[in-house]
Amino acid sequence: MRQERWVTIAASGVETGDRLRLPSGTEMTVSRIETAFLGHDDLVCFIEDSDDQWLAQAMGSNSDIEVMR
Repeated sequence: MRQERWVTIAASGVETGDRLRLPSGTEMTVSRIETAFLGHDDLVCFIEDSDDQWLAQAMGSNSDIEVMR
């Protein structure tokens, strides 16, 4: 049985369904990913749209982010 843990990856490697820990410490599960956010090819926006919360976090596609893997 594989145990999940937080790993750091580039934001461009995040996939829908991934559990993220944002720099603020807030955790979110990615429901949608908007690429070329606000017309900038190097920006990505992760969105959680669930019954529990609505949250969006924009960041550079090369930025590091913690993902549960």
